[in-house]
Amino acid sequence: MTDFWAGRGILIKHCFFTCVMLVLIFTGPAVRADGTEIESFVLDNHMQVVVIPDHRAPIVTHMVWYRVGAADDPEGQSGLAHFLEHMLFKRTKTLPEGEFSRIVARNGGRHNAFTSADYTGYYQTVAADRLPLMMQLEADRMVNLELDEQDVLSERDVVLEERSMRIDNQPLALLREKMAAALFEEHPYGIPIIGWRRELEKLSLENVREFYRKYYNPANAILIVAGDVTPDQVRALAEKYYAPIPGTPVPERRRPPEPAQEAALRVEHRDERVQQPTWIRSYHAPSYSAGASHHAPALDVLSGLLGSGTTSLLYQKLVVEQKIAVAAGSNYNGTSYDPDTFLLYAIPRPGLAETPEEALKIVEQAVDQVIAEFLAEQTDPDMWAEDLKRVKTRLVAEAVYARDSISTMAQIYGQALTTGSTIEDVQNWPQSIRAVTPEDVRAAAGYVLDLRKSVTGLLLPADGAQTGETP
Repeated sequence: MTDFWAGRGILIKHCFFTCVMLVLIFTGPAVRADGTEIESFVLDNHMQVVVIPDHRAPIVTHMVWYRVGAADDPEGQSGLAHFLEHMLFKRTKTLPEGEFSRIVARNGGRHNAFTSADYTGYYQTVAADRLPLMMQLEADRMVNLELDEQDVLSERDVVLEERSMRIDNQPLALLREKMAAALFEEHPYGIPIIGWRRELEKLSLENVREFYRKYYNPANAILIVAGDVTPDQVRALAEKYYAPIPGTPVPERRRPPEPAQEAALRVEHRDERVQQPTWIRSYHAPSYSAGASHHAPALDVLSGLLGSGTTSLLYQKLVVEQKIAVAAGSNYNGTSYDPDTFLLYAIPRPGLAETPEEALKIVEQAVDQVIAEFLAEQTDPDMWAEDLKRVKTRLVAEAVYARDSISTMAQIYGQALTTGSTIEDVQNWPQSIRAVTPEDVRAAAGYVLDLRKSVTGLLLPADGAQTGETP
């Protein structure tokens, strides 16, 4: 999703999903709290299918996820996965340009697509009786995409303009881009999902065709259907529309590992458009699927304790008690195929100091003090026992509330399946969160909140500019 602070984000056209962090999956029959069975099966062409029945309303969400994202872009062709996502809204051998969208609209549905570092997804939400038509449309563009040079040239301009709006015209986005490149020198998580402008300008028709042929096939796809359906209905439709498409061997994901970082890094971005200086720090962190993943549940809890909402430690210390910031918080990006990030941020209050640089220094020292006190062995965990209980209760409750939305459920399952989670994860996740102890949280904090494994970013106005009023 396009979250102000979270990870590298997911590029989505026109709208966005509300993604919860509970990226957990079922890979076989499983039962929801309401007694509904969730089923997963695999077609002969190796396409995985997950069915999430929900009969409260006669609607369905139909999603096709591909296990390929921006981190799988070929070297020198950054932005290709996202660019291809755009191209799938062009024409196929059976449908003229724009007809896909017109058909969905005529049938009362809505549709869209999104690209992350680890996956690309396409979805439609329609009346349940329109599901066969959606499968027919999506199966068609899985194999029948038809493009020419003019398509690439025109859509490349669209993507370049999107980069201008989302990145080049957003000072905070530019800082985050610099920070990611510093934190991930070797791993492609350091490359923006939308791509570097210099490489976007060179993407060719053959680049797009080769990427499409390589990754867009049933063996690399996951079909998620959530809503007013039964597993038998979905199986019959999937056999009709997707099973006839041959599955081809899928390249193994071979991403260069990130070398261990041994010294703290700092980057800054100065921009005349900056009205409010901002302080951010990103740490290397394991995900639920990679690295020291046993810390992942505790890192979710740690993020809640440190910086989720107005009752969190950072907000209470910096905003409420010291009154040196207008916002402060944290974010853990644990839903990734590879190890990712844990982030802290603070925005100093206007007029905190004579210069923006001094204001950022003040909030940085305050954040460091909060972290040091939290990690101190002599700190009594009972001091934040109630906060720990509250955070764990909220995280588990979010998993329950997510069931109210078929689109959110489809999103959770797809995100999980494409980033390496298992049936054991979904069965054990609530228990894992409930079982997190103060010692677990402190151990996870000690493992991740190591300044030597971090990049600190400073967003500042252009040299000589002032912001806010001096005290």
